[in-house]
Parts: sequence; structure tokens; C-alpha cells
Amino acid sequence: MSAHGHVDLGHTLAGWTGTALAGLGSAVAGAGVCLDRAWALWLGAALVVLAAATTWTLHLAGWGKPSGPRPAHQWDWRVRDTTARHGHPDCLGCRLAGRHATATARTRPRTEPAPGTP
Repeated sequence: MSAHGHVDLGHTLAGWTGTALAGLGSAVAGAGVCLDRAWALWLGAALVVLAAATTWTLHLAGWGKPSGPRPAHQWDWRVRDTTARHGHPDCLGCRLAGRHATATARTRPRTEPAPGTP
């Protein structure tokens, strides 16, 4: 058990890749500011934009995760999400890509009517 308990923290290939690229871009931009090099500042900014585009692309390819908890067997960051092709419910990235989750893709529980009600 970790300090966070037995929960899915959402570690995915898309998340790790995006974080690494954004961290590198921030470091390059920071060095550009400290060294007074405009080209390094712009290179760092370009790396941050590349990080966002790469993360989104990997998410759409199934290497991200939908919102909410996942089953324990899908917690490893190397597990690919097979439902990404149809879009995740309430996911801005999927909606921007034109992937609208259908009613069959939603996993929200349905409430059953009380006995005797139509």
C-alpha cells in the first residue's frame, strides 16, 4: 500500500510523456530567461506546445485514461485503453477530436424504478 492508499492515480504513458516534455520545455525556457537568449525562450515555449499536442495524440490513441477510477488490473501505466476509439464520457479532448461518447460507452449505473411504479 502506498501513502495514497489503494487508488488509481492515473499514471499513463500519455501523462508521463507530456509531463517530461513540458518539464524539459520549462527548463529550456527558464534557461533562456536567465541567459538572456530569446531563441531558448521560444524553443522552450515550442516544447511546451509540443507536450500538449503529444499528450492529446497519445490520449486519443488509447494511451491516456478516461475520467474516474479504473479497475485495478488497468492501473499500470503501460495498459492501453481500448475504449478510447469511441471517446470517453465528459472528456474535453475526445470532444475536441469529434469523438462523442455514445450511451453504450457510458458506464454510469442506472437506477431501477421502485416496484409497482410504471
